[in-house]
Amino acid sequence: MAGGGAGVADLCGPRLLTAADRLSPPDLKTALIREARALGFDSIGITSPDATREAGKYFRAFLEGGGHGDMDWLANSPERRADPRVLWSGVRSIIMLGVNYGPDEDPLDVLARRTRAAISVYAQGDDYHDVIKKRLKILARWLAASTGDEVKVFVDTAAVMEKPLAHAAGIGWQGKHTNLVSREFGSWLFLGAIFSATELPPDRGEADHCGSCRACQDVCPTDAFPAPYKLDARRCISYLTIENKGPIPHEFRKSIGNRIYGCDDCLAICPWNKFAQQGREQKLAARDALRAPALADLARLDDAAFRTLFTKSPVKRIGRDRFIRNVLIAIGNSGDASLAAEARRLLDDASPLVRGAAVWALSQLMAPDDFAALAARAGGEDDVSVQQEWRAAAAS
Repeated sequence: MAGGGAGVADLCGPRLLTAADRLSPPDLKTALIREARALGFDSIGITSPDATREAGKYFRAFLEGGGHGDMDWLANSPERRADPRVLWSGVRSIIMLGVNYGPDEDPLDVLARRTRAAISVYAQGDDYHDVIKKRLKILARWLAASTGDEVKVFVDTAAVMEKPLAHAAGIGWQGKHTNLVSREFGSWLFLGAIFSATELPPDRGEADHCGSCRACQDVCPTDAFPAPYKLDARRCISYLTIENKGPIPHEFRKSIGNRIYGCDDCLAICPWNKFAQQGREQKLAARDALRAPALADLARLDDAAFRTLFTKSPVKRIGRDRFIRNVLIAIGNSGDASLAAEARRLLDDASPLVRGAAVWALSQLMAPDDFAALAARAGGEDDVSVQQEWRAAAAS
């Protein structure tokens, strides 16, 4: 590791340092930046624990309006998200770090290939939580060994408001799509945080450079932005295909198109992406098998095959049944009648969630008389939710 940092085995935690051992805060910050760059971080900025005070107010309003949908974990202990010092009273500085995952092709191109699946850019490679957390831990151990002070590491899974903190640390700004935008990397940054008990010189927050642009608002297929800088997750395709555990609401099914895991539209359309460095590093690169895979192939995945295909992938977390639900919605939107055979086979799937989605897909692909004849023979269905799908399809 560049910069004379100790090896990982030597960085087991904070140690007692003499005054002569300690670097001055400016020198420590310079060394920290050098270490972060050597570990592959593309952006680094430092802010103070009180930087999200205003963002906390907006977050509470978001929760009160129900915009988080069924993501109950967001509503748990909101005061911890609003104020990092509630999460850890000893924090004196917050180091925000970013890794570029800019795609090497336009993520929107696949949307016109209706028999192919659109998987969000961030999920086409290995799970970024695992990749980035290892680097954060190495950097945090270096910082702890250099200062003798305690540190804590966070990557997206704890009660930390990463985007407002990254905004305050000067890495970028929260755009009208509520995601972070960087002048260097557009909308394509993975974020991580190190909380430190050491007080470091903070960076100046980034200005908002969205101006009058509405591209991210206008491109959203489901109108998930009630206003600039505000997201209703209940309408967001990323929420609907990932966090939502039940059937996809009927009102959004056609709008989902062939997006089977997440949605990149608002990110990919951002004009700042033209300045982004394209091409991800090897550990974050897209797997060829996840670049626009065929819907027919995905529909045939059983649980074992699903787990094999998505080893080390964030997609694996939603499980095979929710994933096949999404694939069936895309099949129903494909306009390809030959895919009806895949949907029909899944009418006998063990999962009611899958069977219900198969009903809808068939209702979109089959001729009305043929579908009516099929529905007449579906009296053996004993799940209430699937029965409702049959009735709704027959009535449409």
